[in-house]
Amino acid sequence: MSKLMISLLAGAGIALSGAAGAATMSRDAYKAEKDKIEAAYKADKAACKGMSGNAKDVCMEEAKAKEKIAKADNEAAYKGTEKAQYDARVARAEANYAVAKEKCDDRTGNDKDVCIKEAKAAEVKAKADAKVAHVSNDATHTAAVKRTDARKDATDDKRDAEYKVAVEKCDAMSGAAKSSCVQEAKARYGKT
Repeated sequence: MSKLMISLLAGAGIALSGAAGAATMSRDAYKAEKDKIEAAYKADKAACKGMSGNAKDVCMEEAKAKEKIAKADNEAAYKGTEKAQYDARVARAEANYAVAKEKCDDRTGNDKDVCIKEAKAAEVKAKADAKVAHVSNDATHTAAVKRTDARKDATDDKRDAEYKVAVEKCDAMSGAAKSSCVQEAKARYGKT
């Protein structure tokens, strides 16, 4: 994992955790942070110019992801609502997926297909967890029912994503080995 991505994830996590517990920020602070994010994006983009090929594509995608996450976290801190925090979690999941998918372009054949399915599975899991966290914070009378439904949906989504990865890995095989692999995946993930 690149240093840019590590700092992106660390900074985004700090910003989001700060947004969750802090009061809303002032409009001036929001605008100042927005300008800071835009300047950082331009600098990150400029750092990619000297690169070529997929390394440049990955660098550009990381710069976009960092900007998207920072903007969503800034919005969440400004609005101070659970919905804004949920949107920030979803933005993080989508941005991380875009970077992971771009990194898969260095691979070929089934290895690339598996990489993309794993990236998608990670996105599905992150979005499902965001949904559970969002519903868990609902203070209404139906929160327990919603939370149970959200957990069930999240578990189903995660299982489906993991099943797709397992079946994709079977595509590298042929004949009886492939059939056996697919049957094992179906049995493991409750597919018939």
